[in-house]
Amino acid sequence: SMAVPWEEYFRLALQEKLPRKIPEQNVHQFPPVLRLLEKRQELKAADQSLRAQKEVFQTTMAALQQRWEQLEQKEQELKGSFLRFDKFLQDAEARRSRALRRAAEEGHCAGRQEAEARRLWAQLEELRRERALLQRRLEHLAPCARLLGQVLERLPEESKWIQIQNTAAEKTLLLGRTRMAALNLFQVVCQHQRQPPNLDLEDTEGQLEQVKQFIQDLSGMLASLRQAE
Repeated sequence: SMAVPWEEYFRLALQEKLPRKIPEQNVHQFPPVLRLLEKRQELKAADQSLRAQKEVFQTTMAALQQRWEQLEQKEQELKGSFLRFDKFLQDAEARRSRALRRAAEEGHCAGRQEAEARRLWAQLEELRRERALLQRRLEHLAPCARLLGQVLERLPEESKWIQIQNTAAEKTLLLGRTRMAALNLFQVVCQHQRQPPNLDLEDTEGQLEQVKQFIQDLSGMLASLRQAE
């Protein structure tokens, strides 16, 4: 609020309305009663002027007070707007910082994903090359596979044939051993009879027949000796 110097204001206003000096000729021209009336008229006019100026002053002061209050309200509104705008700027800066960090993270993540995609693509190409190589090898081995299938189909027959061959080999070995034993017996008989071998080495049946005959003769001789005793 503003202090109003009413007394000083009215004193200055009254001095402006009242004449500062009465001319010499007027003092002697008017009688005292007329001068008194004149003073009253001047005071009345001055009072009316002062009242009018007072009303104008009060109106002006009220307008100034209202304007002052409006300015204070406007200042508070501007302060609030400034605070809200400052907060808006801070929030915008925070959102911008988060967006930059997110963009950087997404860019880094995108880089990793792109590198992983390139690695997987290279691995896929390598697998395709290996598959093509295996396909060529399979095509090259297809005749061998068919032949192997045929061999597997004939394997039971081959197994039987091998078994027969093994059995024949065993019998051949046994036959060879039998012939060797017969030849040895035949040679022993020939030495006992003091006769040279008169049969072919391959004539196993003849050799066994002479060995049989020798055994029978020897058995008969042993029987005669027992009877003689």
